[in-house]
Amino acid sequence: MAKVLIKNLTKRFGNVIAVNNLNLEIADKEFMVLLGPSGCGKTTTLRCIAGLEDPDEGEIYIGDRLVNDLPPKDRDVAMVFQSYALYPHMSVFDNIAFPLRIRKIPKNEVEKKVKEVADLLKISHLLNRKPRQLSGGERQRVALGRAIVRNPQVFLMDEPLSNLDAKLRVYMRAELKRLQKELGVTTIYVTHDQVEAMSMADRIAIMNLGVLQQIGTAYEVYNYPSNFFVAGFIGSPPMNFIDCTIRENNNSVLIDSGEFTFMLPDEIGKLVKEKITSSEIILGIRPEDIVIEKKCSSAKGLIEGEIYVTEPMGNEIIVDVKVGDKILKVKSPVEIEVNIGDKVWLEFKPNKIHLFDKRTEKTII
Repeated sequence: MAKVLIKNLTKRFGNVIAVNNLNLEIADKEFMVLLGPSGCGKTTTLRCIAGLEDPDEGEIYIGDRLVNDLPPKDRDVAMVFQSYALYPHMSVFDNIAFPLRIRKIPKNEVEKKVKEVADLLKISHLLNRKPRQLSGGERQRVALGRAIVRNPQVFLMDEPLSNLDAKLRVYMRAELKRLQKELGVTTIYVTHDQVEAMSMADRIAIMNLGVLQQIGTAYEVYNYPSNFFVAGFIGSPPMNFIDCTIRENNNSVLIDSGEFTFMLPDEIGKLVKEKITSSEIILGIRPEDIVIEKKCSSAKGLIEGEIYVTEPMGNEIIVDVKVGDKILKVKSPVEIEVNIGDKVWLEFKPNKIHLFDKRTEKTII
């Protein structure tokens, strides 16, 4: 197989910079997910790797080969599209066999390879059917089979699960991950769905407005976001954000939102003092890192609020708490008993607080 190296990739469409100076290395056999909102440049990046778009600047290497000037057919990649792109007049067998036949592979070898792939994907019983006779999940497997049978160096997947229903999507996430590890093929997967990215990727590359924001494992991008955008994009419900000012008080660091104030623990406060360049900050705290208390304890420095709405989710409950004119989302165990209008107190877990520079939006802690 092969690693993929992208150096200083830029792609423009008229006055729009779709991808802006992207540098990214995908290791051999790695499952890399390009994650971001619509229009962030992830699909354009994939199409440049495939040879379907020509970069305006930069270099793309697959293995040790510079592929900028190679046509798609010579790049040894296989692409799986959101639409599956199956030939409706062909059987499942013929759809899977198509890339082998255009390469003039002998008939007996074609049959052998197609049957091997069909067995791997558990679709041997469907080989004589036409695409219209298949379910969405079955069509997706045929599209995967057509990619796998070529034995490419790299799989490129563009939102391949987005047309499936929720239950099938969960199943196919696990199947795709299993297949990728079994085949050991370098895979670059595009999605706007953070759950897909977090559950499948070895590493995630998060993009916004054509710019790479952060690369890391699911754990790293969730717990240590590099900036305000990543922090808000990753997580469900999303991170709570509060505009605050920061100031010193008797050698301690005080966070003031206008609605509440609290002291940072000394070790965190010391770190913040070393890093801040402005008193204007944004405080971030994830819903699961807020604890609801029904009684006030002055020793904990709790924040007073009122229950605004509750959303039971089975084994947990999402609680909207009104603090002044701000609504904070809290994820709590379902056992908590609160009603709309109840007065409650919130505790922010100190080691889970995130602070962002309001001007640059970069992470302070």
